[in-house]
Amino acid sequence: MLSEDIKGSIRDAYNAIVESKSLTPRWGQRQMIAEIANTLSRIPADDEDAGLPAVCVIEAGTGTGKTIAYAVAAIPMAQALNKRLVVATATIALQEQFVNKDLPDIRQSSGMNFSFALAKGRRRYVCLSKLDRHLAEGQGASTLIPLYPDEMGSPTGTDALPIYDAMLQALGRGEWDGDKDNWPDSVPEDVWYGATTDHSQCSGRRCPNISQCSFYRARDELQSADIIVTNHDLVLSDLALGGGAILSAPEDSIYVFDEGHHLPDKALSHFSSYCRLNSTITWLQDSKKTLAQAAPTLVAMDAAQRAIQPLPAQLDEAVAALQVAEQTVATLFDETDMPVHREEQQLRLEHGLVPASLMQIATTLTGLFQKLESSFSRLETILEDALDDDYAGLDKSDIEAWHINVGGMLGRAEAALALWREYAVSGQGEIPPKARWITLLSSAGAFGFELRCSPVLAADILQDCLWSRAAGVIVTSATITALNSFDRFQLHSGAPVDANYKVVASPFNYANATFTVPPMDCEPGDAQAHTDALIQQLPTILDHSESSLVLFSSRRQMQEVYQGVTGEFGGRILMQGDYSKQEILRRHKQAIDDGEGSVIFGLASFAEGVDLPGDYCRHVVIAKIPFAVPDSPLEAALAEWVEAQGRNAFMEISVPDAALRLVQASGRLLRTEEDTGRITLMDRRILTKRYGRVILDSLPPFQRVLK
Repeated sequence: MLSEDIKGSIRDAYNAIVESKSLTPRWGQRQMIAEIANTLSRIPADDEDAGLPAVCVIEAGTGTGKTIAYAVAAIPMAQALNKRLVVATATIALQEQFVNKDLPDIRQSSGMNFSFALAKGRRRYVCLSKLDRHLAEGQGASTLIPLYPDEMGSPTGTDALPIYDAMLQALGRGEWDGDKDNWPDSVPEDVWYGATTDHSQCSGRRCPNISQCSFYRARDELQSADIIVTNHDLVLSDLALGGGAILSAPEDSIYVFDEGHHLPDKALSHFSSYCRLNSTITWLQDSKKTLAQAAPTLVAMDAAQRAIQPLPAQLDEAVAALQVAEQTVATLFDETDMPVHREEQQLRLEHGLVPASLMQIATTLTGLFQKLESSFSRLETILEDALDDDYAGLDKSDIEAWHINVGGMLGRAEAALALWREYAVSGQGEIPPKARWITLLSSAGAFGFELRCSPVLAADILQDCLWSRAAGVIVTSATITALNSFDRFQLHSGAPVDANYKVVASPFNYANATFTVPPMDCEPGDAQAHTDALIQQLPTILDHSESSLVLFSSRRQMQEVYQGVTGEFGGRILMQGDYSKQEILRRHKQAIDDGEGSVIFGLASFAEGVDLPGDYCRHVVIAKIPFAVPDSPLEAALAEWVEAQGRNAFMEISVPDAALRLVQASGRLLRTEEDTGRITLMDRRILTKRYGRVILDSLPPFQRVLK
């Protein structure tokens, strides 16, 4: 129940912010505040039965003022209900803006009293134990083995040691808190990675450096904060660990997912599994050598010696089985007529069904990695206990080093086990089926295979770990609906059908923008003809003296068009890939500030999250309706499942997805209430196809010039 006291607190806070910051109250913002407050009022008291789910999904366009809206509504509600408010953004940059700018402003101007803390994952903090170990060993051979040497190379001592020494000195003087984002200089990724840890290598409260641990100090600050600010990835990592491992327990939390349209895809990435066969063989062989080195060192620890004893044979068995798996997979590739869509060849298992030959070896590997997981876990526990034992018979620093190593082995064994379990079943009867695919990788003339498995929808995942457990959930974004409906979001996320769904009023006057489809004598299906048409028409469509953003769905087409028109623009085109995204935006803005024209050629990453207000973007050109890449295994598996049910996957999946992406791309134009400009779509299918008209009708009410 929404009490009058809480209503008054919310109203007073909002009015104070509007007055303090001289803002104009926005109808959409007030709608959003009301919807969130009413939704959170569904949260039952401890002695009440649950009613309607306290879940709210709100589409609020750019300029609505979403941050103020959800803060003003959710903070008083969370405090009244004695719940922790967890605000998750899609990126670290957005979460830092929320912590460093938005929340301090809101607290100062609203009259609300609340505390907040920033939550980041372990990899954002230096591990003091690893730092000490690297520096103690100096230029000699390190006893620490890299966790993922196939993905992140080990830094050389010449590169790393001066940086590690400077970090240790700064920590000792209290000039640095161990947070990567607060280190004054840039650090090469491999150097930073070598001085961090993950949960599998961390000994937690038993670590000798726990009192000085940057990660645990930061985590301890979370315990007393009213608001925890983090990103989607960390929330999902916590939920994947059962909830309450890093953040507060879901039952005690109200979540706000800003840029929430990313939530389903982020969830899929956290609950997928993979295994690279050749690199897994390599780390198993390296682990055997490392354990051979450990045996004499740990001779004083009988329990550790006994735990190590079965491991060499188990590692050999796993290597031999993986070599059989390589042969089995190679045979599958030879027997399959695969169309090659890109440099990496992929074999997608139709309907997620695992061939009998692969299922057989996967069953064997599942058993072998279960044994490895059990053995590594037993050894890790022994080493953890030894860290607490002053009479373990071994120097604590040596125990700590071997604990880090064994933790890394355990983590990789668990990851491999997760993959092989997914291939040790036929896949028959899975609803929906999981996507399973194998990629042939090539590097420097060498070939290898990578096996992957992923759910195709996050609905069941999020239902189990989020919707059914959280005290309350608010999902908001400028683009959640597709084809004027929340159906797509419900399908992918599993959000409850009786949740509160709302599109709030936008502050923009969409008549300030013109949406144009120019005459063309070809469609994107004829790729070369369409590219030639773009080369011919772009120089006349674009104003050379203003700012433009040209968005492509294909890198090849972008590069061919660039080669065809670059001479016409005298070096004014900035193409994605030539510079970093940040550098392209900087150069673009500088050119406009200098009174020159500038054109950005970009792909999907420039169609979302790019903010170019006013003169920085007066024209958005979209090469074609942004349908998904046709060789995406997840997209193909989902479409296959829908078709198997006698439904139309193109209309149910592809068209809504494309409509959402087109709205996002068009949204690069109007970024403030005063912005004006043009959107040009170089794809006449939006006029000539039945699905095109459906997509057209889902766009904001721009002025239309349809030729």
